[in-house]
Amino acid sequence: MERSTRVVLAIEAPEVLDEVLHFLDRSGAVRVVATADGEGQIVDAVTQLEPDLVIAEPRFAGAVPGPTPCIAIASRESIAALRAAIAAGVRGFTVWPEERDRLMAHVEGFAVGAKHLERRAAVIAVHASRGGAGCTFVATHLARAAVSAERSVVLVDVDPFGGDVATALGIADGTEGLHPVSELCDVVDEMTPGSFTEAVFRHHEGFGVIVAAPPEAPTLEERSVVRVVDLAAASADVVVLHTGLGTDPVTRACLRTADAVAEVLALDIASFRATVRALARIASDGVEDRTSFVVNRAARGEVVPADVERVFGRAPDAVLPLDASVPRLQDHGRLLPPRARAARAIARLSDRMLASTAELRGAA
Repeated sequence: MERSTRVVLAIEAPEVLDEVLHFLDRSGAVRVVATADGEGQIVDAVTQLEPDLVIAEPRFAGAVPGPTPCIAIASRESIAALRAAIAAGVRGFTVWPEERDRLMAHVEGFAVGAKHLERRAAVIAVHASRGGAGCTFVATHLARAAVSAERSVVLVDVDPFGGDVATALGIADGTEGLHPVSELCDVVDEMTPGSFTEAVFRHHEGFGVIVAAPPEAPTLEERSVVRVVDLAAASADVVVLHTGLGTDPVTRACLRTADAVAEVLALDIASFRATVRALARIASDGVEDRTSFVVNRAARGEVVPADVERVFGRAPDAVLPLDASVPRLQDHGRLLPPRARAARAIARLSDRMLASTAELRGAA
């Protein structure tokens, strides 16, 4: 579904305002997000709501903050109105109601779908092809490792079938200020990077969290989830995506949109086989060159980290040693101490992945 063009109306006369409002609403392609009858209200509405377009009386057009486009609307054409519109640099001038079709033609010129969001974040997707490999463990610790005085980090649980991130972080259902990804997907076309930031739950470890959709939520739409990721990437410096097991459409879309993918493996035959099958299914998505293999819970056994290179053609980028305290800590919603061996290994992985994505961006 195409996104409606979001419009602010700045018209003082109530009867004209109502006529224009109803006319735009009937189009089905326009959503009036605010009305204003003074310069201060215009500035507040544009600053807070970031509309696609402002339709304003000529005398108000000069108050519209740039670079938001403005269409002037007047009850009659006059030299004074034209001069005011020209001075304000409007994108069009219409007379109401005689030129209502012309007004709609102007509005349709801005109906280009969701506005492009400039990505400032490095987006890292954490994926596992088999349950129990440690996707949640790696994602949560990777988010903490990426936090620094200069970097803001958001962890988004885009797993359409789970909610393990909230459990691992000790975030209870109904916690104040908690917004699941499904809630954001419902309003994603009306959100801005600023409103996304306000929706992020702040975890005491220093990173923000968007938890998974609850079981009763409707199936997530691929387009909406990707748009949420875009908003996250426009509002933070690092975004960590906790993806679902396997290769469902939402997970594949998240892997495609990520700058880097951490594929988590356990040292057992079942994990290796599941990963081989998953990578074969997403081979056409073009994520292979951006994928790093992470071995979790490494211990002595018949399958060793060197087997990763033998099976997948490249050595693992990180080998996380087995830490028997992890299940107990996760049961209590706590992360490993930063000085633990596995936590330090993830911190090194974080540094490498962020440096790699920065290098790729620089080359681009």
